[in-house]
Amino acid sequence: MTISQSSPALPPAPGALVEYLQDNQVNLAVILEEHGGRTRLFTQRGREMNLPAVRLLPWHGPKYPLPATRAEHEERLARHLGTRKTLAESIDVMEIWNLAQGELDAAPLEWFADLLWEEPGPDQRSALGRVLLEAKTHFKFQPPSFLIYPEQTVLARLAELEAAREHQELVAAGQDFFHHLWKIGISKASGEPDASFPPPPEPTATKLRELLLRRMNHPEDPATDDLWRNLTKRIPDHPQQALLLGQAWRLVPIHHNYLLAQAGYDWQDDWSRGFLPDIQRLEEAVRGHAAPPEPLTLFSVDSPSTRDIDDAFTLERTADQGFRLTLAIARPCLEWSWLSELDQAVSQRASSLYLLEGVSHMLPEWLGVELFSLRQNMERPALLLELDLDPEARVRSIEPRLGWVRVHANTHYEQVEADILAGVEPFASAHLLSEKLRDHRIAANAVVFDQQDPHLKLVGEGADIRVVREEKPAAPKAQLLVSEFMVLANTELARWARDREVPLLFRTQNVALPPDIGGCYTRPEDMYRMSRMLANAAIQTKPAPHASLGVPAYASVTSPLRRYVDFINLAQVASRLDQGTPRLSKRDLDAALPFWRARMEAVSRVQRTRSRYWKLEYLRQQSANNKIWAAILVDETPTQAVFSLPAEQVQVRAPKRLLGDKFLIGGNFGLRLGRIDPLLNEIKVVEIIDNQTEQKE
Repeated sequence: MTISQSSPALPPAPGALVEYLQDNQVNLAVILEEHGGRTRLFTQRGREMNLPAVRLLPWHGPKYPLPATRAEHEERLARHLGTRKTLAESIDVMEIWNLAQGELDAAPLEWFADLLWEEPGPDQRSALGRVLLEAKTHFKFQPPSFLIYPEQTVLARLAELEAAREHQELVAAGQDFFHHLWKIGISKASGEPDASFPPPPEPTATKLRELLLRRMNHPEDPATDDLWRNLTKRIPDHPQQALLLGQAWRLVPIHHNYLLAQAGYDWQDDWSRGFLPDIQRLEEAVRGHAAPPEPLTLFSVDSPSTRDIDDAFTLERTADQGFRLTLAIARPCLEWSWLSELDQAVSQRASSLYLLEGVSHMLPEWLGVELFSLRQNMERPALLLELDLDPEARVRSIEPRLGWVRVHANTHYEQVEADILAGVEPFASAHLLSEKLRDHRIAANAVVFDQQDPHLKLVGEGADIRVVREEKPAAPKAQLLVSEFMVLANTELARWARDREVPLLFRTQNVALPPDIGGCYTRPEDMYRMSRMLANAAIQTKPAPHASLGVPAYASVTSPLRRYVDFINLAQVASRLDQGTPRLSKRDLDAALPFWRARMEAVSRVQRTRSRYWKLEYLRQQSANNKIWAAILVDETPTQAVFSLPAEQVQVRAPKRLLGDKFLIGGNFGLRLGRIDPLLNEIKVVEIIDNQTEQKE
């Protein structure tokens, strides 16, 4: 309901005190003259001004006789202004709103004044008008009446004002503090925060901490963009502003791996505690399926630190000097509860992470490291692939089956390398087979890169962490054995599934390589050139060639403890063998594929970026001693030269002007590095030295 004035108020005449809004403030004045809708006023500031009559507020009075002296005008205006301010302080605007809201939509000032006084005068009406104008959360002035906001609107507007107030408080306190953190950071002498500039008081400090962590984990968060922009106005723009501020405030340690939170990946095994009942039920169910292991002498080959062992092999020669290879692949899908909360958590993890700072397994460690890992002398469920190959390593048949196995020994690369060189079986024959398999792939135009990754490890903690490079004996023959057996298993299972219309997740590389380009590449310049020709592999449900592997179809199955794609593929094969039909149709796989692709890419980005980070940190620490790095020129453009540091497996770009006029792709150079920023993935080359072969590491 709206109450309107019963009769229009008489317009103010010369000599009347009037009020008007200027810069959102109520101003008092006396009318000196009125003509044609315009007034000439003497204001409370002692000046004359012209103002349209429509600008005057709809209350006025009292009226004094004219003419009057300037002193009389000033005295009258000052006296009434003081009276009105005093009256305004005594008015409880909330009481007025409580009386009016819910009853009326709008009312003129006179109606509100009658609530407070029996015969309100000009000063009382003005004081009330001033109070209602200031109560913008509860009233809105819509001349000549005041709209009365309902309670829901008032609460919303109060929340907006509170949010704006908090925003201003955060900005006021946070700008200075962030500027200090950026400028001073952590005291280099003590490694402690600078106590001379403490953080803001609570709860502001907590809000700033929460904001820093949120921006660190979600740097593109639109909900905090405006606040963040205001808080960081006084510091330089930087892609990792939040991380650097958080490190300076000691919220996170130096070398903090912010990538994990950005990928939504829980580090190590604490996440699995919430699934202990599910894990225990799964273990009981798996134990209930236990059966006598097959009489196979199986060996696994991994790094000494590997705990999630998901493949093993045994090999014997056939009468015609062929090969009978049996591969055992861990079977974590046994009694797995699909679409459960545990399954969703594992699919979200997508893959195990192997970083210098530690290992984080895809599966709960009780499952991936204990229950399903192919540990020696322990009975484990497995998918067994029995492959019959002729003397030239051509596959004659493949027979997958489900069973239980007991691995004879968990061996290591260095040990197997020595056994191969000594002719110890089955490793000598296994290496012979792996060479033949590799040669077949190369004949099919496969591109094989033969390069040794550097062995890096972290020593120390916090800001004192050092990246140390270890010299370990190479084990190329043992590594070839493992890699070729895995390629063989994944290729043959892909063919087996394609022939039987079992839908799998295939890894494809859709690129047309020039004919006869297949080979084993060892020179950095050749590997760089070839890598420029290759496209990234993609996961799809349609079998298609994988160009660089040189195979017609490829579906990874051999790492089900470490990769969710392999986990799914293994379950498809196991379901087909056990029940006659795969668990998921091609339509089901297609529907879920976008999510799996996104998760694999997010987690793979953590692996790639973090590995690169530590390599650059190693270069940064070593370059402090003015070290010259052995490099090979692998490419050049009109403005840049591209080098490979073969010992460190790092590519570096340098300005072409530093190279000079005489150079040759594949030539040996020495690089002196300047600023190296692992966080921004930046390396600056300050000097290129020719003919540094004698310093090459």
